[in-house]
Amino acid sequence: MFKRVLIANRGEIAVRVIRACQELGVETVAVYSTADRDALHVRLADHSVCIGPGPAPDSYLNIPNVISAAVNSGADAIHPGAGFLAENAYFAEICGRYDLAYIGPSPEILAIAGDKGAAVQAARDADVPALPTSTKRLVDLQTAKTELRTLGLPAMLKATAGGGGRGMRRIINSGDLTREFPRAQAEARSSFSNPDLYLERLLLGVRHIEVQILGDDKDVISLGERDCSVQRRHQKVIEESPAPRLDDRTRKRIADAAVKFARKLRYHNAGTVEFLLDADGDFYFLELNARIQIEHPVTEMVTGIDIVKEQISLAAGERLSINQKSIKTTGHAIECRIVAEDPENNWAPTSGLMTEFQVPGGPGVRVDTHMSGDQVVSPHYDSLLAKVICWGEDRVHALETSRRALTEFRVSGLPTNKAYLLRVLDSEEFVEGEATLESALGEAPLPGLTPSYQG
Repeated sequence: MFKRVLIANRGEIAVRVIRACQELGVETVAVYSTADRDALHVRLADHSVCIGPGPAPDSYLNIPNVISAAVNSGADAIHPGAGFLAENAYFAEICGRYDLAYIGPSPEILAIAGDKGAAVQAARDADVPALPTSTKRLVDLQTAKTELRTLGLPAMLKATAGGGGRGMRRIINSGDLTREFPRAQAEARSSFSNPDLYLERLLLGVRHIEVQILGDDKDVISLGERDCSVQRRHQKVIEESPAPRLDDRTRKRIADAAVKFARKLRYHNAGTVEFLLDADGDFYFLELNARIQIEHPVTEMVTGIDIVKEQISLAAGERLSINQKSIKTTGHAIECRIVAEDPENNWAPTSGLMTEFQVPGGPGVRVDTHMSGDQVVSPHYDSLLAKVICWGEDRVHALETSRRALTEFRVSGLPTNKAYLLRVLDSEEFVEGEATLESALGEAPLPGLTPSYQG
């Protein structure tokens, strides 16, 4: 096992990793920007190192500064968390050059996961169903128009190095492509330093189902699936496990496909294989997330498996502590993301001083957060404040607990999406487990929301 792990991240995921390390008896090193000098992850860690000013490119995305912090603090491993450098193949390779164990998959796997076209081809090589895509990198509008004529409408325009919903645009007609291509390209360049785009066949009325996997040097196993269909602007809002209204045969087929794909890649450590599922029960590979996911707690709640501890142990050269037969799913879990955003201003992220931050508790409630009252929410980073994860003996009870927990949650000083989340949980479509990516729970406003809430 490692002696000292540096966490190359911030926020609730850094807190989550620090706690896992503490339970394993591993010392931790927090890195922080000047904007985060008083952050919870800094206070919880055994050691801390400032790596630069507030803007992420000057601190959390500054690879030389992160590596220097690890070397100078005596760390023997780095956990990248989620976001920032978490899927950066070059960063993982640099860690190896400095004899720092990277707590995640290999640089080769990260390179495949970070290139959406390469990941789709890897799925096809593993005989896993995938949607038709453009055959060329779309570096200009004319190439995109030529590829769209071959692929057909409707389509989804995506960033090759994309993630988090950035660089994605729906293309329903050719006019959409002309208008959205430069916007998507600019967003991809800004977010990923890579403007390349590609087109993928767009399916309507589908669900977003993802499978949590763990792999060691001998095998890959599945920890079951999550339904992440409630999204706004291609970003997940509510996740749950197990997926509702999924028959056992389809559930097994999706899990088996994820495992087959990961085994073909000789995947090592934690990851998520994501799919689109249509109304006929057919599913298609979407992408590989080669890191810990923000929504991993719902899987932990129903399986009792600490995924972050498994990550750390696997990176230290240990075998999986579990096998496929030993995994049992109990009850149902739902995660709601509390985000600082202004529904009166087109859901724009907000920042400033919080004057109150009261988290819920009680049986079946887990809150992953890095926030507290009288704390400034920085404009430099993601506006996620907390994840409220609720467990129940079945989906009905998990919903009841989630509603109670969200009602109990208190944030003052900044607007949040709490009211929106409660409306989703009360909507007939969600209660019946029928949410899709095109449902009123995602891009369109819910009934009962005033026009000013129509994000």
